[in-house]
Amino acid sequence: MEARTYPVTRTDAEWRALLTPEQYEVMRRHGTERPGSCALLAEKRPGRFTCAGCGQPLFVSKTKFESGTGWPSFVDPVEGAVETTQDRSFGMVRTEVHCSRCGSHLGHVFPDGPPPTGLRYCINGVAMNFSPEA
Repeated sequence: MEARTYPVTRTDAEWRALLTPEQYEVMRRHGTERPGSCALLAEKRPGRFTCAGCGQPLFVSKTKFESGTGWPSFVDPVEGAVETTQDRSFGMVRTEVHCSRCGSHLGHVFPDGPPPTGLRYCINGVAMNFSPEA
């Protein structure tokens, strides 16, 4: 993680105790879950997707779409919920998406999404929890 301080901070031991091993690998070590492996990929109910690390609302279901990539995809995040940085890993340049409240890695954003934004926020499902509308 970068040396920035976030509103929600935890020690490495606290992150390991809070998250599953897969969540820790994705959210704190910038890993990626296997495509098609998360139940949130098929989630279609109205509701919101929150950060598994701090509970901040990240996306609402009306912005979710089927991208065919194997990861939950959204056209737009909740305002102020995510931040982006440049990711130069694996010999390519991508835009990494992380939670603005705790800094956890969520996924990447690409300029090949549908209207109205033209963006595809490709998010690891294990980095999120889902809360259906009441």
